[in-house]
Amino acid sequence: MSTSSEIQKTRVINELRGFIKKLLQEPQILERSLEIARRHYGEGNPEGAQARIANEISDTTSVHIPEDPQEHSEADRLFLELLKEVIGEEQALY
Repeated sequence: MSTSSEIQKTRVINELRGFIKKLLQEPQILERSLEIARRHYGEGNPEGAQARIANEISDTTSVHIPEDPQEHSEADRLFLELLKEVIGEEQALY
């Protein structure tokens, strides 16, 4: 494994650790994020849903996700993908 790859993985792990710590300190972030994701994924307009979700999460919680999807970190993308996956699984149950 190359040194740059190891540095990248370490950076992602550190970012995820910081994010998980924030969620443990402010558990309401999770419920708020899920509420936002449910609303935006339920709109019927999937294009841009992740950007709208990221913006509203940033506006209403202490989590900051850049407005421009090109600026999303690996942790940002992972969080948004996991929200989508959870909402998809919820909808499949109904």
